[in-house]
Amino acid sequence: MTSTPDQHPSPTGEGSPASALPQAQPMPMMAPAPVFVPQPPRERSFRRGFGLGAGASLGAGGVLLILGIVGSLITALIYGSVLASVASNANGPRISGLETIWGSPTATTAQTVLAIPVEGAIEGDSGDGLTLTSSTYGYELARTLDELKAADAAGLVLLMNTPGGSVNGARAIADAVERYQSRTGKKVVAYVRGLSASGGMYAMAGADKIIADYGSLVGSIGIIMGPFSRYKDVVSTSGTILESGVTTTGGITEEYLTQGTGKDFGDPFRDMTAQERKVLMDGLANEYDGFVDWVSTHRGIPASTIKDDLGAFIYDGKTAIAKKLIDAQMGPDEAFRDAVQLMGLDAATARVARRTAPSALEQLLGASSRIYGYQAAAPSGTKATSAMCTGAPRPLAWHGPMSTICG
Repeated sequence: MTSTPDQHPSPTGEGSPASALPQAQPMPMMAPAPVFVPQPPRERSFRRGFGLGAGASLGAGGVLLILGIVGSLITALIYGSVLASVASNANGPRISGLETIWGSPTATTAQTVLAIPVEGAIEGDSGDGLTLTSSTYGYELARTLDELKAADAAGLVLLMNTPGGSVNGARAIADAVERYQSRTGKKVVAYVRGLSASGGMYAMAGADKIIADYGSLVGSIGIIMGPFSRYKDVVSTSGTILESGVTTTGGITEEYLTQGTGKDFGDPFRDMTAQERKVLMDGLANEYDGFVDWVSTHRGIPASTIKDDLGAFIYDGKTAIAKKLIDAQMGPDEAFRDAVQLMGLDAATARVARRTAPSALEQLLGASSRIYGYQAAAPSGTKATSAMCTGAPRPLAWHGPMSTICG
């Protein structure tokens, strides 16, 4: 067996096969350094989502806030308007609510004539109590007229249907009509629809034109006071808790203890003295002269004619025209048409409108159910509390029996 000696390279390289010599290795290539290109920062998903959500929320909240403010302002305006209307109705006139009674419902304010009813008994104000029938409060109506501006209406139509009433209430309306004419330069027409007697004549005498519907009565220029009771030869009074009376059985009389001459005036158990009669007649004469002078001045009728010819009588329309108490006799359509034309309006586009009662919402918020200036008829069974029906007698510009309003 032949062994092959191990071959080891000599230090000198001799004897080493060529294949055993180390080969030259290529130098490794260095990778090029990466080039850094700056990129815009990228938001993290959460941050981006949160930002978008917050922005949307803020935007929606801003819109809702604006809508809320606008809604609150609108609500405040509406509520304030209602409250203002309520306050006006509770404490004074209310002109805004109108209903058309003749003409075009679409007429503008400049084409609107305001109708002012004077109906039922004419009293001073609501503090004078209420009658069993409807009534007009002269002081309140005067305040309504005094607050009217020239731009509020093209003029006024007084709708008259009254037997009169208190002197002060009738004169308050008359004075307010005159102030309105002077202040605004607008005309006033009175239209009698049934009756305008005594205080009604007083209230409407200053109108620029007075028209009466067919069948109406006008006049009664006079003053009345009473009644004064006198029970002669009374020996007793009797009655129950429900009804009082005077009889001639018994022996009971009534007596007043007073100080001051005439203090017991009105005692029904004695006659009126001559002095008491004169004092009262002088007072009535003063009121009567004032009434006569007012009608004489505004209707162009001599005071002597009123006293000596017209007197306190009441007249039909034809006679009233002849005596110059009124100017014409017309039905409603013709009368309203004539009135608006007198005020320089086109009858085709004008209207006559009156105030309305407060709405249900206004009444719910505290407004009075009545129209300022008027009192509706009292419910059945109600006792009349009007100063004209109770208390001491006072001068009245009234026509007819008081039972028609007092029961």
